[in-house]
Amino acid sequence: MYEMSREEWWKFASEGTRTGKLAVVRADGSPHVTPVWFLLHETPDGDELIFTTVKESLKGKAFRRNARFSLCVDDQTPPYSYIQFTADAVLHDDLDEMLEWATAIGSRYMGAERGEEYGKRNADPAEALVRAKIVKVLAFGGISD
Repeated sequence: MYEMSREEWWKFASEGTRTGKLAVVRADGSPHVTPVWFLLHETPDGDELIFTTVKESLKGKAFRRNARFSLCVDDQTPPYSYIQFTADAVLHDDLDEMLEWATAIGSRYMGAERGEEYGKRNADPAEALVRAKIVKVLAFGGISD
C-alpha cells in the first residue's frame, strides 16, 4: 500500500466514470451516503469538488445546516485504491454557471454527445451547483499489494 501524490489522486478521481460516495449528516444526526457524479477543479484558492443537487433534497438541506461532508472515490478491483475527500460545500444558483458545469459533468458520465442534454436538464432553478473546497485528502493505492 502507498499514499498517492496529488497528481496520482487527481488522475485517479478524474478518470473514467467513477462515482463519488457522498456522506452528509441528516437533521437527526444519522449518516446518509449517496453516489454523485462530480468533477475536480483547480482554483487559485485550492482544489474543489463540483457537482449538482436538488436544493430541497436531503443533500441540499444537509449542506444548508452544515457545509462539511466527505466524499469517497474507490476502485473495486485489485489491487484496490481509494480517496477520501473532506470538503466544505457552497451552494450556487447562477443558472449560466450551473449549465456550464452540469454540461461538463454530463459529458464525463454520459459521453460528449449527451453532455449538453444533461446540462440543460440540471441547470434548473430547483437545482444547486455545489462548489466544495477540499480541505483534506486521504488517498491510498495498492491496498492489497
